[in-house]
Amino acid sequence: MKSLNPDSCSPSHNFTMTPGRTFDVVYVEDGLDPNRVQEILLRVQPKEVIPIGHYKDVFCRPHQDVVLQRQAPALILAAKRAPFFYPGAPVCQSFGNEHFYYTSLAMNCLFDCEYCYLQGMYPSGNVVIFLNYGDYLDELNHLLTHHPVYLCLSYDSDLFPIEHLSGAISFWLDVASTKKNLRLEIRTKAAPHHLRPLPNVYYAYTISPQPVISAYEHKAASLTQRLASAAEAIANGCKVRLCFDPMILVPHWRAVYGEMLSQVLSIIPIEQLSDVSIGSFRISKDYLKILRRIRPDGAIAFYPFVLKDGYYHYPDDIAAGMQQFITQALVPRLGAERLYFDQDSL
Repeated sequence: MKSLNPDSCSPSHNFTMTPGRTFDVVYVEDGLDPNRVQEILLRVQPKEVIPIGHYKDVFCRPHQDVVLQRQAPALILAAKRAPFFYPGAPVCQSFGNEHFYYTSLAMNCLFDCEYCYLQGMYPSGNVVIFLNYGDYLDELNHLLTHHPVYLCLSYDSDLFPIEHLSGAISFWLDVASTKKNLRLEIRTKAAPHHLRPLPNVYYAYTISPQPVISAYEHKAASLTQRLASAAEAIANGCKVRLCFDPMILVPHWRAVYGEMLSQVLSIIPIEQLSDVSIGSFRISKDYLKILRRIRPDGAIAFYPFVLKDGYYHYPDDIAAGMQQFITQALVPRLGAERLYFDQDSL
């Protein structure tokens, strides 16, 4: 195996994805490795490069239009400060792992999902890429001296569309290949190809009906593209997880999700999946308040949700019915033991 080099941003694995859009403006934080910065700038070819003291000077400034920025975001190159890893949130599935963490390698996403909690979490629609992976690795090594770690890489961004700039996925796959007590999940709404199979890496695809993708998951891969990517990954020996999460309550949802399931079952060798995650839409009370303010025309955000433990969910009977609908279709071929549920939405 080649040596791990946190100072190189070149991806070592070819995912053969179309690179994301070019950023017209790139902000560069002081103190970054100039060689890494220059390599990224050569790939982006921005119209303007602006030096800054700290990424928060731009990312956290007041009175930003998040929705407008997400249509044509600026790129911010930065170094993250500790802590680098956070305990998994209660509304996120741990898949039976006791020591469940997530990390933020980037902030915000090139995809523009109308229901995304990041719009309520962040004051900006611009994209931050952190480049100091060596610091992350130091903290991870410290954690691993105490217990195994289940680590989700992509909660705060979809990493695949920016991999040609960040090299984050390639770096962490190399890390995973050397650490048996580390498990990684890389979740996506993209459709990458030529994924690297590792026994401790799970490629998790968010699976939504095409009408939901078309209406709400702007710029993300189509259902057909995601399923083709997942099927290819399985054929190549990768561990693949399908995430029917979040399920969105749309008109005639049974027919819409039924059509989706027919497509899934016709393309994916269900018996070869590692597991499946099922959950209906939920969002924190504070994030929903912001989401309703910045997307006043959003159909999803203004549903009369039920508030439970600081999170808004669909009413119990609706959430249970949606999850049961998926369960009944998959249990005969997958078995109940490989189904995981968002109990917090029930």
